Amino acid sequence: MPARLGLFAAGTVLLAVSACSAPSPGAAPSPEASASTSLASAQASTTAPPSPSASPGTSAAVGALVAGFPQKLLPVMPGAKIVASSFDKSSSPATVALVGSLAAKPAAVVDFYTKALEAQGFKAVPGNLVGSVASKDFVRAGNETVNIAVPEVAGVSTFTIGANVAPESVK
Repeated sequence: MPARLGLFAAGTVLLAVSACSAPSPGAAPSPEASASTSLASAQASTTAPPSPSASPGTSAAVGALVAGFPQKLLPVMPGAKIVASSFDKSSSPATVALVGSLAAKPAAVVDFYTKALEAQGFKAVPGNLVGSVASKDFVRAGNETVNIAVPEVAGVSTFTIGANVAPESVK
């Protein structure tokens, strides 16, 4: 069971990072195509060795913060257990992802990260839900974005945060 959780967490981080990646100019894949491509990528990357073409600045960790994780940008909510994290500072924009869980209402998690991000100059985009899941988007300087999604199951909120920010924002 712990191995499955690790694979799930790693896949979740990869999905979060891929969901936050900037689309190629002129490309507008359907949500179904993006989801299946992301899922296939996540499944492949959890069972295959790292690609030789992987960026040397990319790193991920399961159950911990990856080395160099920009905690000023995305602080870990007090009481949260880290499920997985990833960080690619070599790309532009830099990508950061954090998956955590805790016994709290989704609104409390969204509120914590809203305050943390607004203190850094991010502005919340209208809307608080995707279907029945708490979800919030933030923008800064027109091209830096952060998304947080917080589903709750049996009193435990598992949050996924993905950020695409200027490389200097993660130094």
